[in-house]
Amino acid sequence: MTQSYDDLYWSSNDGLRLHARDHAPAAGQSPRGTVVCIPGLTRNAADFDALAETLTAVGWRVLAVDLRGRAGSARAPDPSSYNPRTYADDMVALLRSQNIAKAVFVGTSLGVLVTITLASRAPELIAAAVLNDAGPKVPREALARIGKYAGKPLPPMDLDQAAAYAESIGKASFPRFTAEDWRAMASRSFRQRDDGLLELDYDPAIIRTTRPWVLWLLRPVLWRAVRGLTSRVPVLVVRGALSDILPADVAQQMAATSPNASLVVVPDVGHAPTLSEPEARDAILALLGRLP
Repeated sequence: MTQSYDDLYWSSNDGLRLHARDHAPAAGQSPRGTVVCIPGLTRNAADFDALAETLTAVGWRVLAVDLRGRAGSARAPDPSSYNPRTYADDMVALLRSQNIAKAVFVGTSLGVLVTITLASRAPELIAAAVLNDAGPKVPREALARIGKYAGKPLPPMDLDQAAAYAESIGKASFPRFTAEDWRAMASRSFRQRDDGLLELDYDPAIIRTTRPWVLWLLRPVLWRAVRGLTSRVPVLVVRGALSDILPADVAQQMAATSPNASLVVVPDVGHAPTLSEPEARDAILALLGRLP
């Protein structure tokens, strides 16, 4: 398959070389602006290829980032920098490096917390936001579920084994996935070693610095950040109908914080929608269509 993006690199404030997939607007389209996509805890820029194809077709530039410690971005010598505040600062450095005054931010899971944090630290950079399947309140049981597999060591695998592993931890969230879907997810989640086998494509230290109890204590702060964001710009909350990370009542409360906010629920999907689903895709296009 022909690569549909250019590799973009920029430097963080603490000197790390960070990477994004830079998807240019389709030929013949009038440029609309920039969308920055931020993935989940153990995920990377590849998760947004399908969404980027949709958005570039109508004139948007899409920068899908690898957060520090993931995929094409350097691993941090100080693991304590694996936190939403530093990730948000990395997004500021990205926009500065590209002379972008303002962008639409699409965050999935951890990417939601990064977007919310950015909204508190540099609100002028956000033109609109998509908050995909996470919010200010995450059930402890859901965090415990993720903790059972995230960051745990795995032996090197071939693609079939990696696909079986991806299915074993994700089948409840994607009950309609086919064998080919699981192979595609594994290809996005693993990287190839010199011997041809696959290993997970992130620094295990990103998990060791994740403290669920801190997230629980920060709920009031995060709710204030959500209200501040939705009071200023259009915001779309996306929830997978089967999600245990973003409960239905929390999603509804987020969407009710302002007339600027709306909610779309993706059927038959848990945590987290890929944003290639028709319901999510159409809602994102509608949000972008409201922007000047």
